[in-house]
Amino acid sequence: MKNVFLFMVLVFILYSCSKKEINGVWSDNILLSKKSAEFNPLGDSITITTKGIGWRIIDIAVISVDTLFFYNFSGINMMATNYVIKQNCFDVEHRDSNTLFIKIDANPFNVKRIIDVGLASGDYSSGVTITQKSK
Repeated sequence: MKNVFLFMVLVFILYSCSKKEINGVWSDNILLSKKSAEFNPLGDSITITTKGIGWRIIDIAVISVDTLFFYNFSGINMMATNYVIKQNCFDVEHRDSNTLFIKIDANPFNVKRIIDVGLASGDYSSGVTITQKSK
């Protein structure tokens, strides 16, 4: 009887350790239509759709001559259905539960500019990377 119990415990441990997913790691529940785009140096925009709902913008990074991080967007209700985050070189808009709009102004620098928009839904995070050519 003791051997049967030990065998069952061993089978349980082996089965639980063979799972492909790790506890706390979610699968993609945002389902972006596009995760990257290349913009021209004169400025451009893109509308990205999602199949998932309940996501929010968590941060925005602008990488160029200097690296600027924008987060903790004060005065903006990040849980609202729609909101706009405006900074000196971009507008990022959560238009509705399935639409993200990104508009980037002209790139004044002789180096490419990268804009990363971080998104999260529950414990899953993803994002969109925009690469803008130099002027």
